[in-house]
Amino acid sequence: MSRVFAALACVALASGHAYAAAAWQPTRNVEIIVSTSPGSGSDATARFIHKLVTDMKLVAAPVTVVNKPGGGGTIGLIYLTQHTGNGHYLLVTSPSLLALHIMGRSAINYTDVTPLAQLGTEPVVFTVQADSAFKSGRELADRFKASPESLSFSIGTTIGSHNHIAIAQLAKAVNVNPKALKVVAFGGSAEGIAALLGGHISVVASPASGVWEHAAAGKLRMLAVSSLQRLSAPLADIPTWKELGYAVMSANWRSVVGPAGLSAEQTNYWDKVFATLSRLPAWKQSIDLEHMENTYADSRGTRALMGEQAKSMRATLTDLGLVK
Repeated sequence: MSRVFAALACVALASGHAYAAAAWQPTRNVEIIVSTSPGSGSDATARFIHKLVTDMKLVAAPVTVVNKPGGGGTIGLIYLTQHTGNGHYLLVTSPSLLALHIMGRSAINYTDVTPLAQLGTEPVVFTVQADSAFKSGRELADRFKASPESLSFSIGTTIGSHNHIAIAQLAKAVNVNPKALKVVAFGGSAEGIAALLGGHISVVASPASGVWEHAAAGKLRMLAVSSLQRLSAPLADIPTWKELGYAVMSANWRSVVGPAGLSAEQTNYWDKVFATLSRLPAWKQSIDLEHMENTYADSRGTRALMGEQAKSMRATLTDLGLVK
């Protein structure tokens, strides 16, 4: 009898260890929150994540995309933070997470959420009309230095964005006061490109995906890109500002964050999901089609990157006079 009790005790102990070691996973619907309207870059990223995790069964629970636009991106952030410790809520975000806090437009910082993954980087391309006098990035930089008031730049969406920061970095590299820049913020990159095609703007600072078709059609010329290394074909001929000798390295990124207070088990779960997603051929193909860089980083790496970029972003936004 004692042997039977001992055996049962061992079984119970083993079962207890197995239960304690069971990894967390979603048990109900997962919401992927987007702080912008349908059709935006972040929205497209969220919907492709949704498609892949569903089609490839990376997440067993149902997954939906929920748009919470408004407040310059703060509405979606606030909604996320209302679900502290709940791993069923994710938010696809961008550098605006950092910029909004630095400029005093949002009380929520990256330290108030749980960074989970960086899934891609979208550098800024400087583009002019095909018949522009500027044939190279160096010629544009030289004119910028000699006569900054003669140039006007368009950016998508908001003042203080990564596109705006790229222009400010170029200004600083040629010893021009960033506060004196002529920058027009349109509702989106497409509107700025239309203004460029119409001759109302000198230069567009935008993602390559917005100008590529116009450049391929011979209407626009891409002069330089803010990436650390050249983009892949068909944009491999565009030099980086870095190789031209200018410290311009601002970029958009697609990151996923969760609410504050996620457990280690919840974070580990999403680490595995996004690591798997980043290796899928379909994801890599999507990144290439959008002329982005596949710069995956896990939760720990994403938090470190946000910390580093927050420091450099604060310095540039201070130069622009946007920090309050």
